[in-house]
Amino acid sequence: MSDATGTTLPPDWDDDERMNFMFSDFKENRDVNTTDWDSKMDFWTTAILKSCRDRRTVCVSLQELNGIFRRKEKSPLGLSTVLQSMIRCGKIQRESEFAVDCGWVSWAVGLLLVKPLKWTFSSLVGSRRLSMEESFVVIELVKEKAAELLQAYKSSEFACRSLLSFHELRVLSSKVCADESTLCMALLQLQREKQVMVSLHEGEKIVKFRQRLSITPVNDVDIGVYQLQISEKLLEEQVNKLGLESDRCREEARALLRQGKKSQALKSLRGCKRLEKRADNLLASLETIRGILERIAQSQTDKTVMQAYQAGVSALRLSLKDVTVERAENLVDQIQELCDTQDEVNQTLSSGVSSADVDLDDLEEELKALLDESKPDLPEVPKNPVRPYVGPGLSVDELSSLLPAVPHCPVNVTTEQLEDELSHLTLTDSGVGVKKASSPAKRLEPLQ
Repeated sequence: MSDATGTTLPPDWDDDERMNFMFSDFKENRDVNTTDWDSKMDFWTTAILKSCRDRRTVCVSLQELNGIFRRKEKSPLGLSTVLQSMIRCGKIQRESEFAVDCGWVSWAVGLLLVKPLKWTFSSLVGSRRLSMEESFVVIELVKEKAAELLQAYKSSEFACRSLLSFHELRVLSSKVCADESTLCMALLQLQREKQVMVSLHEGEKIVKFRQRLSITPVNDVDIGVYQLQISEKLLEEQVNKLGLESDRCREEARALLRQGKKSQALKSLRGCKRLEKRADNLLASLETIRGILERIAQSQTDKTVMQAYQAGVSALRLSLKDVTVERAENLVDQIQELCDTQDEVNQTLSSGVSSADVDLDDLEEELKALLDESKPDLPEVPKNPVRPYVGPGLSVDELSSLLPAVPHCPVNVTTEQLEDELSHLTLTDSGVGVKKASSPAKRLEPLQ
């Protein structure tokens, strides 16, 4: 449900009982009935914000609200109390105070806003009674409009330009701001947020948008760029207009020629040539202006680069303040010395632990002596050959192989001696033995 102003009314607007309560005045003391007081305050606060959004405005007055929320020839009695509460909570602010806080005075008083800002007697003496005509700015809504206006600029064809005339901005914001007053409030908020700067040049308002990290006031360079941009636009319009007139004259010459009016056709053709020549001259001037604008833009870029270089040089100078060539050479020498020391330590550790006082030959001699001492005492090995043991069960051939070789030298032995020696021999279980005799037997000896 909506009224004639386009405001969407609350859903319970037709409920007489509830609306009678909402249209009644507030109690003087909130503590009498806190619930009813807060319920009525929330209802009207929400309704006021909704009404402003529907009408695409950021300012309200008590007189406007009484007309918007009029029901059955009656207006709400507590709207003055609602506005005063919103002022205390910071939700709304007097238009005059808001403009001064945002630097509106620099725009020249009375030149920007459609409605003059009035300091009422009640605002000066601090009376609780509000003037019916006094305008208030809804802070939440003006911030929303400021954000929408900034987004509209960034998405438009003017985004590459930092300076816009107020007329250009008014056309650009036609879908965002319902009127010029709303546009001015949005600009004031953007100026408070340091997104724009508004200046007056020859009675015309110029809006400068922030292009870099910070916004600067409009200076002579900005004014020169703005004038060049205006001239560029005017020249483009004139060149286009001359082009259209030239085409018209050419078509007219063709039509006259078809009608057989040769002299008049020549006249129209001469006019066409004059227009084309003027258009060419203006086009040359237009190209010159565009070249100047490009050079100015390049100079701004060069200035930015130079500032960056300057900052880099200053930072580098500070960072190298205590650094000299002598100190650097000294540090390099110290580092080399420490590296040499570390190499020596690593070499020593990798070579193992050894005693330089003990000779290697002495250690080998001592080791040999220790080995000799560790050998057991054994009898001396006989030098004569050891005869093999003759065991039982040997055959005659095996026994013969064990006997020593027969000497080849002649033996001078008598028969008696041999018989006597043979008588001493006896055969035992272990082999051939020698019988014991009472007197030692004489050995046979070879003849000499």
